Amino acid sequence: MHARQAPGGQSGQECAVSGLCPELVSRLLTTSTSRWMLAKAARHALPRSSPRPLCLRGVLNAERRSGKAKTTLSFARAAATSAIQPASVDDTNLIAFFDHPQAPQKTTAPTGIFGHRILTTPAAFNALADSTLRRAQLLTERILRARESRDELFKVVKNLDRLSDMLCGVIDLAELLRNAHPDPAWVQSAEEVYEKLCEFMNVLNTNVGLYEVLGVVLADQEIVQSLSPEAYQTALIFWRDFEKSGIHLPPAQRERFVALSTEILVLGRQFLNETAAPRPPARIKYSELQGVKDLGMGARLRLQAQVTKRDLLVYPGSLQAQMIMRSAPDEEARRKVYMAANSSTSAQVELLERLLHARGELARLVGRESYAHMALADKMAKSPENVQHFLDALMDHTRPYARRALRTLSLRKHSHLNTHPFPTIQAWDRDYYCPPEPPAPPVPLPSLTLGTVFMALSRLFQALYGVSLRLSEPSSGEVWHADVRKLEVVDEDLGILGWIYADLFARAGKPGGAAHYTVRCSRRADDDDEDNDLKYADSRDIEATRLSRSFDAERQVRTSRQNMTCQLPVVVLLCEFLRPSITRGPTVLEWHEVLTLFHEMGHAMHSMIGQTEYQNVSGTRCPTDFVELPSILMEHFLSSPAVLALFDRDSSLAVRPNSLHHEDPCRSIDTHTQILLAMLDQIYHSSSVLAPGFSSTEVLARLHDTRGLIPYVPGTSWQTQFGHLFGYGATYYSYLFDRAIASRVWRKLFFAEPLRRSVGELFKTEVLRYGGGKDAWAMVGTLLQSPVLTAGDAQAMAEVGQWRIEDEVSISDRH
Repeated sequence: MHARQAPGGQSGQECAVSGLCPELVSRLLTTSTSRWMLAKAARHALPRSSPRPLCLRGVLNAERRSGKAKTTLSFARAAATSAIQPASVDDTNLIAFFDHPQAPQKTTAPTGIFGHRILTTPAAFNALADSTLRRAQLLTERILRARESRDELFKVVKNLDRLSDMLCGVIDLAELLRNAHPDPAWVQSAEEVYEKLCEFMNVLNTNVGLYEVLGVVLADQEIVQSLSPEAYQTALIFWRDFEKSGIHLPPAQRERFVALSTEILVLGRQFLNETAAPRPPARIKYSELQGVKDLGMGARLRLQAQVTKRDLLVYPGSLQAQMIMRSAPDEEARRKVYMAANSSTSAQVELLERLLHARGELARLVGRESYAHMALADKMAKSPENVQHFLDALMDHTRPYARRALRTLSLRKHSHLNTHPFPTIQAWDRDYYCPPEPPAPPVPLPSLTLGTVFMALSRLFQALYGVSLRLSEPSSGEVWHADVRKLEVVDEDLGILGWIYADLFARAGKPGGAAHYTVRCSRRADDDDEDNDLKYADSRDIEATRLSRSFDAERQVRTSRQNMTCQLPVVVLLCEFLRPSITRGPTVLEWHEVLTLFHEMGHAMHSMIGQTEYQNVSGTRCPTDFVELPSILMEHFLSSPAVLALFDRDSSLAVRPNSLHHEDPCRSIDTHTQILLAMLDQIYHSSSVLAPGFSSTEVLARLHDTRGLIPYVPGTSWQTQFGHLFGYGATYYSYLFDRAIASRVWRKLFFAEPLRRSVGELFKTEVLRYGGGKDAWAMVGTLLQSPVLTAGDAQAMAEVGQWRIEDEVSISDRH
């Protein structure tokens, strides 16, 4: 099992048990590293850090124009099916905004991080955490007293959501700052704030009183009927997450649950560290490098071996190892590198199996058959059986294409080695006979600067949703680095929807890859009834909570059109693009970087449009196997010449069909391998892990033998490098699942007229605006007019599995 892993990197750490902070769940799915970048860096590159905490969440084609007559196609002609509005002044201003590194800045009054006047120093952040902690304690006490007043019982769901927002608003900020801030003092402060509030979060996760009060609310039909669908969905999320935390167990079992959860956290961190641990080098002889196609590095390696008269030590993941896998004609050299790269110590295998066993034991403790049953209950899939329906159907559809691709590779191997017809393709043959290629646009394009891409994004959002991006000058002290750019997201009817802070340039100490952080969620705030939080507070409590109350007040905006006070969303995009300079000029993006930016902006637009009254279901706070749909769909738009026209502000350029653009012949092999990985993830989180003598390596070999196309290599144990087993335990299928749905949505709704406003409005009103406040199956079923999908059962999962994944533009390592 040597293929690239699908979901992208992760950041942050996991709280001991899941709960009140849903963004800490959805953030598992919002970081990106392109397949090509992974290939350039290391074959099995894995996340640098562990997943974000699960904090009190509920509880707290190209139209490839063949034709001989016409060989050119103007941007304007390409977009003839939909009228393209000329780029506005705001759109074109984005070009200079991102492309000129030293644009003059206006002198503004100093403020703190994200405009919070109190957050000017690391010490102030610690003080805010203390104030928030005391305020959260007072609100918790109010909820626990709710049974004393029927009026208070009607406010329980709202107050639980406020409690979640109160804590997550600081935790999410800490999570960003500890990853992005260049000042070690701020990083240290963020670490302390994060740990302090997560510890309190974990206490709330096991607060029996909160669970019992919510139980009273959900058992009262009058209260339930008074809840909006969104509020009821929020209540159910709280309830399910309480029960996931083992809160309904007797005291002794509850203590065991907490102990197991802590053990899983420790084992998971150790496992992630081991996934990145160096593997022993392969010893390559000089004779095994004869004929290497790489005339640069290959020639140097041959010369080194010839001069030293010694075997070369080639370390897995190194550039030399990658070169050998792609360029060495001698199969033995590639076999040695593969074996070294997929080796494990017995301790590494045992560590993974201890993690899987602890998860299985945890699930049994709460009455679930397996960890997969426990993890999937609140996902679109609902059960591991339904996941298997999807994966089986997808594999049945994909296998014929993958077999044909393997046959092509086999013909190449036969021609190369002059063997018997159709020799077996081994695991170390894949990259040699079908080298990974960087993604390319469907038509040749001029160099795309970062500012040009943001201009195109603004024009695309305006065409689809009536939403545009507008530059905004941050105040002094508002951002954590001079590179950070601030954008207003503006709806043509509603005005400002929220803000995007773009931290896009690489710098020392900044995490690699790409990520979408929700720093602030949307919610309604004018019905908070905050005064009653302090009903029993003394003067010391009022003073102690002052900073937290001021912090929240600064996040709220009165909207005249909706006549309510709302908390508007703030998101941050982190990327590692090359910084513009006076000598080098503006940042020019490679195509995979354009894809990455479109993907991440899909998440950002979900956060902006998905404005709900309850923050617990706003924007990307939705099921793991649904959250990637808007972002993957955004990648599809880059296959349309009509959309590519938006990169040109005056439609004066001509486009010629790209004769070099073709579908990767081995894409189906990669998709097939991703299906195998998803199946492996399901088996590893099934009840079989609790059976005596369970062997993760034997499971891997058996899966290859029964469902694989490339033989398992005895002596290898790649599973110890499958880092997503921790962050995506039992949910690794999610990216394949959302790829299939996004492909269907693109083909049925957008393909013919990708800029048609009525279709964009349909997606906006039926999917984006609900966030996680509506059943995901109901959203997809309504969007695609499919009663089969609306049912959300095994048949629906199998139906999605039968759809072709038509995402030639999609890169499977992006999140």
